[in-house]
Amino acid sequence: MNPHIKNAFSKVKEDINFLNDEILKLKTALNNLEGYSKNLENTNKNLYTELSTIRQIIKTHIVNPTHNPTVPQEIQGLKQLNLSTSTGNKGVPTDRQTDTPTDTPTHFLSKKGEEIRQKSIEKNIKEASQILDSLDGIRKEIRLKFKQLTSQEMLVFTTIYQLEEQHKEYITYEDLSRILKLSESSIRDYTQRIINKGVPIKKTKINNKRITLNISPELKKIASLSTIIKLREL
Repeated sequence: MNPHIKNAFSKVKEDINFLNDEILKLKTALNNLEGYSKNLENTNKNLYTELSTIRQIIKTHIVNPTHNPTVPQEIQGLKQLNLSTSTGNKGVPTDRQTDTPTDTPTHFLSKKGEEIRQKSIEKNIKEASQILDSLDGIRKEIRLKFKQLTSQEMLVFTTIYQLEEQHKEYITYEDLSRILKLSESSIRDYTQRIINKGVPIKKTKINNKRITLNISPELKKIASLSTIIKLREL
């Protein structure tokens, strides 16, 4: 065999071996990443469980302490430390006042629990207010978009929405043309105008031939058809 050809084959073999080694390294790294991902997922689950347990403990022993007549062992220990006895008087409790704060641990924890509860309520109210403001803004935006539609465009949109509600798998220009007694070209024009005005209608091509239409799932989550019609009429 020609030495040059032999060297070329040898070089190719080396390259193949090198690539095989690299592929093996990549597979190992991928397996390690999958392992890390599973460990992280398990850790997150454990943390969630622990947080839920802590919240339940706080709710039981702090926020509503009167519902649990049993005093936690830690608090009993703190109470015992506050009891002073006189060793010179054979363990008889003295009448001497101590510097112990007047608030008992139970009362302190109860106060803290009430503060936490109040803060939680305020936070929930604030978040609810923000959500309502956001929803109000979304309603205004929907109203403005649908106010721009002509009656014919709104009819096309409504028909598509209703057909989806009837669980029709594919909605085509031909379907709308047959139902609305309009030409397919008119349906195409109305649909494109609706999209140009910012109303989310999705067009999907099947087998590079037929185009199917559907309303954006995000819009349907936010507003039902009856809600959209009412907002448009305001």
